[in-house]
Amino acid sequence: METNKVTIIGSGPAGYTAAIYAARAGLKPVMFAGGPSEYDARRVPGGQLMITTDVENYPGFPEAVTGPELMERFQKQAERFGTVIHFENVLSVDWSKRPFHVKGESKECLSESVIIATGASAKWLDAKGESEFMNRGVSACATCDGFFFKNLDVLVVGGGDTAMEEATYLSKLCSSVTVVHRRDTLRASKIMQQRALDNPKIKFVWDSAIEEIVGDAKGVTGAVVKNLKTGDLKKLDAKGVFVAIGHKPATELFEKTLKLQDNGYLWVQPGTAKTSVEGVFACGDVMDATYRQAVTAAGTGCMAAIEAERWMIEHGV
Repeated sequence: METNKVTIIGSGPAGYTAAIYAARAGLKPVMFAGGPSEYDARRVPGGQLMITTDVENYPGFPEAVTGPELMERFQKQAERFGTVIHFENVLSVDWSKRPFHVKGESKECLSESVIIATGASAKWLDAKGESEFMNRGVSACATCDGFFFKNLDVLVVGGGDTAMEEATYLSKLCSSVTVVHRRDTLRASKIMQQRALDNPKIKFVWDSAIEEIVGDAKGVTGAVVKNLKTGDLKKLDAKGVFVAIGHKPATELFEKTLKLQDNGYLWVQPGTAKTSVEGVFACGDVMDATYRQAVTAAGTGCMAAIEAERWMIEHGV
């Protein structure tokens, strides 16, 4: 069985950046780029940006770029320097001895070091119309897409810190923000609750859930909301619906073998990409519950590759 110096599990901005740096360092990385799985049928190679339309906040693209085009450029750059990419999922990894045994759906290898870049995916409502209007008014990232809704009315779904952060951020750009929450009290921290409740541009629809997202050829025009106590339905007019009910890191493969943070994301030694197993590194959204941006994911991918290279030098690999 072939033995690699570094194997990268996952793609996206973090994985591809790690591949670029590792390849230029002569480590001949092999990447398992991933794809739909039993855990998440929407997961595709390239990560969350593959379901994103215009990306206007990635440096170097003043005219904007689509998410898929940006990931295609990342991929080509990684391949240009010699990265071997398998477009399949990893089914198991044996950390008990080195080199580690990485087994994919059709390929397997041994690897002296591993970089994990499996990312995280937004939790969705699975309401009628949600998939239809994805990236045409439905979003899970206010920082990414809020600018497109400047001076428009939007909805935010959720009641936790993420939802309050999204609502507060959007209130600076949008005409109005209406928070739709299933309960009559918020789950967010007290300071985040108060900040949103005191904001004159943020309104609340309590004890309610979105039944359907509606729109036309141009995009979202509103949502049908059901009161969970009375069963009454009403339509809320809006040009955008921001789903903020949390993210799920893709750690299913590692949750019993690597240390996790309390929120389920992979633990890394503070200020590094080092996981709880020597020679194993993590980067991107699988270990970052705070920023979840393409540019920060790319930065941690760079960190992981440099640390993997230094680790191998220190261990005479």
